[in-house]
Amino acid sequence: MKEKLTPAAKRRFYKWHRLIGLTALVPVISWTLSGLSHPFMSNWFRPFIPVEVYQQPDQSKLKPTLSIQQVLDQNHITQLRNFSLVRFSKTPYYQIIGADSTYNYYSALTGRVLPGGDLQYAIYLARYFTQDSLSPIKGIKLQKTFDGKYQPINHLLPVWKVSLNRPDGMDVYVETAQSRMGTFNNNLRKNFLWMFEQFHTWQFLVAIGGNTFRLVVMLVLVSCMFLAMLSGLMVYGLFWKNFKSVTQKQREKGVKDRRFIHRYHRQTGLTISFIMFLFLVSGAFHIIVQLQNNEPQKADFAQLIDRSELVTSNLQLPLADSTVKHIGLAKFNGRTYYQITNQQKQIVYLDATNGTELSNGDQQFARFLSNYYGEGKTSGQPVISRIGQFDNEYGFINKRLPVQKIAYPNGENWYIETTSAKLATKVAGIDRAEGLSFIFLHKFFWMTWAGKDIRDIVSILAALTVLVTALLGFFSFIKNK
Repeated sequence: MKEKLTPAAKRRFYKWHRLIGLTALVPVISWTLSGLSHPFMSNWFRPFIPVEVYQQPDQSKLKPTLSIQQVLDQNHITQLRNFSLVRFSKTPYYQIIGADSTYNYYSALTGRVLPGGDLQYAIYLARYFTQDSLSPIKGIKLQKTFDGKYQPINHLLPVWKVSLNRPDGMDVYVETAQSRMGTFNNNLRKNFLWMFEQFHTWQFLVAIGGNTFRLVVMLVLVSCMFLAMLSGLMVYGLFWKNFKSVTQKQREKGVKDRRFIHRYHRQTGLTISFIMFLFLVSGAFHIIVQLQNNEPQKADFAQLIDRSELVTSNLQLPLADSTVKHIGLAKFNGRTYYQITNQQKQIVYLDATNGTELSNGDQQFARFLSNYYGEGKTSGQPVISRIGQFDNEYGFINKRLPVQKIAYPNGENWYIETTSAKLATKVAGIDRAEGLSFIFLHKFFWMTWAGKDIRDIVSILAALTVLVTALLGFFSFIKNK
């Protein structure tokens, strides 16, 4: 009975395997070749920049002579969203975010406004990070959305894109509100980014039918790749005796193997099948979670503070100036506080009315913000803890540190950066599983023990083997025609 069914089953499996394989061929070529660019872009050919973190002088070095109240009154400002103290061009300035969310800079010595202050500060930061005070500025623009060169993985918005006129075409993206860098790209990295965006994440599909359309198309093609792999394994598993018998007869008769391409295709496919399975499952899981989370995010928390709420001078707070690294405002639960980051990156809250310290202020503000971003849907008593370094769940791609982790009983973890009042990320059960599967199975973090270079080499060899297997299958199909 088995021998009667085998020829028909063989033809059926071969037919479907070839059809599905041909459908998956272009995506395989696209994804493997573009995937090869990632280790070069993020590791071996990553551009160098002299300084990646801005060292903000403490308040004792800034030496402001005017308080924030004096500057506001002098310039007839009755409302603001926030402020901070910065220094550039050897002058301390109050960076004031107005009620209209624009950034203006006022001298902390005279109170006079600096025309184009935010642009000047962005240039100062870009030159600070690059340690380049000579190259002319080729271009500068305020960027409020992500694009192909400044992708959502960078998280920070708005930023200034500062382009330097030099051979490497360096672009530096800086967030003036927190005096930090979003990312930096030279010409080579820009080319890698374009290649990865077009051929790996297929962003060109967004212009055709939107992001959901892009994700659905990619999921369908990943499914085709999985079916091609599965049908190939079934062909090999069900009929390997036939293949072995044919090979033995050819050797006995001394006949030249004219189907060696088919044999190599089967051998490489069998060898790489498990690694391909890891790529496909983690990739499909990544897409499915993106589809689930593909909804508009809640607008960033925006506070509005009246000048009358700032009773106590920021220059008369019960803290030594040498301990104040950053100062701002936070308004929650009906009160306004000075939000002060000290030398140890601990955040202290002092009441703007009387200067008294709020106990566990950063945790209270984080809880308030998690309720805001959760739109009141969060429930239960959370456990709140400070996160001062990245880990497997809150990885370096999230950019923001330090953050408060608000862990709810239902397994949801909300990570809040209180200094910017922004949600860094939210991790639920499926997000946690997807994140781990993606970094370990898709990005080969299971090879981290061998070092980053070895890990990247192994991932490149794996991708190349998948590509070779697909091309051998295509050549086998052509040879059969």
